[in-house]
Amino acid sequence: MSFEGKVVSFIDIGTNSIRTAVVRLNPNHSYTVLSRQKQVVRLGEAEFLDQMLIPEAMDRCVVVCRRFTEMGKAFGATEFMAVATSAAREAKNQEVLLERLRREAGLEVRVVSGKEEARLIYVGVASSMHLEGKLAVFMDIGGGSTEVAVGDSRDYLLLDSLKLGAIRISTLFNQDDDTGPVYPERYALMKKSVRNESVRTVQRVRAYRPQVAVGSSGTIMNLAEIANKTLNGTPPPREQVLTLARLKKVIAHLRSLDLEERRKVPGINPERADIIVGGAAVLETLMEEIGLAEIIVSDRGLLDGMLFEYLARLEGFPYYQQMSVRERSVLQLGRSCAVDEGHANTIKRLALEMFDSGKEEGLHDLGPVERELLEYAAYLHDVGDFISFTNHQAHSYYIIRNAELLGFDQKEIEIMANLAKYHRKKGPSKKEGVPGLDEKGLKTLIVLSTFLRIAESLDRSHCALIKSARFVNATDEGALLEITMTGDCQLETWGVESHVKGFRKAFDLDLLLRFRMASALDAEG
Repeated sequence: MSFEGKVVSFIDIGTNSIRTAVVRLNPNHSYTVLSRQKQVVRLGEAEFLDQMLIPEAMDRCVVVCRRFTEMGKAFGATEFMAVATSAAREAKNQEVLLERLRREAGLEVRVVSGKEEARLIYVGVASSMHLEGKLAVFMDIGGGSTEVAVGDSRDYLLLDSLKLGAIRISTLFNQDDDTGPVYPERYALMKKSVRNESVRTVQRVRAYRPQVAVGSSGTIMNLAEIANKTLNGTPPPREQVLTLARLKKVIAHLRSLDLEERRKVPGINPERADIIVGGAAVLETLMEEIGLAEIIVSDRGLLDGMLFEYLARLEGFPYYQQMSVRERSVLQLGRSCAVDEGHANTIKRLALEMFDSGKEEGLHDLGPVERELLEYAAYLHDVGDFISFTNHQAHSYYIIRNAELLGFDQKEIEIMANLAKYHRKKGPSKKEGVPGLDEKGLKTLIVLSTFLRIAESLDRSHCALIKSARFVNATDEGALLEITMTGDCQLETWGVESHVKGFRKAFDLDLLLRFRMASALDAEG
């Protein structure tokens, strides 16, 4: 595959800042970063008191995203990958922001879960480090949340997200008009809040006994820079390492200053002066509670994780892997809930065959992303049996929706969960709609669920008696589905005939059925 000329733009919409990287894929399976930009927007300003994004913050976010999108296009970008994290994730008016970004910036944005954010940060940071087989704890202090991971250079063992961040802590413990020093009593309350929120995560991290600590994010980088610039008499033990002792000295100095004085501290980013103490409280407390004497400072983060994961899906690139994080997380969930893998794989095979042949016959125009969601939902459709067979489709919906599958955004999980919900009994309705899905998502769900429901009926006996089910012709008279059998399939025959009405609603065509027995030649194929 040739990648010559392809340019991809990656955008990370954080609580404090928006970052972008524009990357060109080269024919020799390398890549070139054409531009990296960051802009402080304070999307999470005043949000953490009532979980509402204020209009002014959304305005700033939309303006910056539009500029970054225009910049990407100027470099020739044809694909835009954008994610939003804590501020958008927790906002009750999240959809208002996402719709504005679609309409005003031409940007489709994935809102990722806290654990997915932690995973992407881990991927971005760990991919740049040689840990020599050591186990590390990774920490990233954002504006609204702090992501924690434990792992080595190859894989993670723990992912967690804490509702702790520089903006959140500063908002909760500072008055709007308070620009004076941060007195010991208030700082003690900040640290107490961090301890209370992080106690279970700290226990889990300590149980792994990590040998190395790595910190990323603007907060940690800026604290390290301040330490290097202000503590001239106590040089760091080695480059890009921040010790707890040096951090404490920096914090004591920053707390003693009012806001204007803080902005003039050597090494500080003036735009962080009002939230740096809140972020420092998070870092100091976590280092103390986990038992860390020092932390390696990394300039990598979520944006790098997005790039790494994108490249990992491209065959020929150094990061190409045989199994994606999506496949791993789906397989892990299915096996954790003891799915009938034989039946699940049969349903997956039949549903994908109908998807592919239906596309060839012009029944739909869905692409590889939707095909992948159908594949994973087909594998997980009976996962609710783990709770009870009775009403198991509803149990499947709940499990998929709440399992925090890694590698997926919220809307993709919503589609997969609803595919499992509607794989039997009543199907989705255009008239009634489906909560959590817009018009495009609902249309996708109706098409995919039709294939999944037919596939489920074609293996009612769980004996894999149907060798294939593919559309061989589609005209104004109807779509002909040819079903190849390997034995007595009366249950399956009755089952598939019950979907004629639903098929017409989905495709505005009659479903025509043709059954045939598999020949010896079919068996050999």
